[in-house]
Amino acid sequence: MIYWMDFLPSAVLISIIPGASQLLGLTNAVRSGASWALIGILARLAAFTLLISVVVLGLGAALAQSPDVLAAIKWGGIAYLAWIGLAALRSKPQTASAVEGEGVRTDRWRIPRQEFMVAITNPKALLLFAALLPQFTSGGRGAELHIALLGLAYMGVEAVIGGLYVGAGRILRWRFRSYKGSIAHRVDRLSGVCILVLAGALAVSSV
Repeated sequence: MIYWMDFLPSAVLISIIPGASQLLGLTNAVRSGASWALIGILARLAAFTLLISVVVLGLGAALAQSPDVLAAIKWGGIAYLAWIGLAALRSKPQTASAVEGEGVRTDRWRIPRQEFMVAITNPKALLLFAALLPQFTSGGRGAELHIALLGLAYMGVEAVIGGLYVGAGRILRWRFRSYKGSIAHRVDRLSGVCILVLAGALAVSSV
């Protein structure tokens, strides 16, 4: 049995809180357009699929209880977040043609790569799937299937919420397109600061 009425509000609340992935979606939409930001979300969901598969196969709990593995994932994630944050702070303003068009072509494929890496190296995501999803099932026979269904449902929620962040970024992109890239540059710098703060928070957390 799956406790959907308890799970769905929790999933929405967890997903809607602005973390590194949602900030990336917003920033990517402002800087490179909604299409590429949505491709980035697909890469994020691919990473979540791998993490959920680990949990369904029964490896999630073992990994969550392994301090060395969690530490490796944690510090790898911190280093990657710090690198992204610093890169955003050092980014250059876009030209008017880039803002009015589809962004800088050479930068586009970094979007799905970044989204995938941020999601897969987030220890909180692994702990979320390993510890939270089983709480919304009755356990027993068929528990693996129930966890898989909950994981799919969470990815659906993540896709919708991520799409809302991308939509907000698209509105900012076109609302301020006459500012010749200044809004994209400001969003880059703000998201860079926020991502560095998130990296610092992860560093001092007990995860």
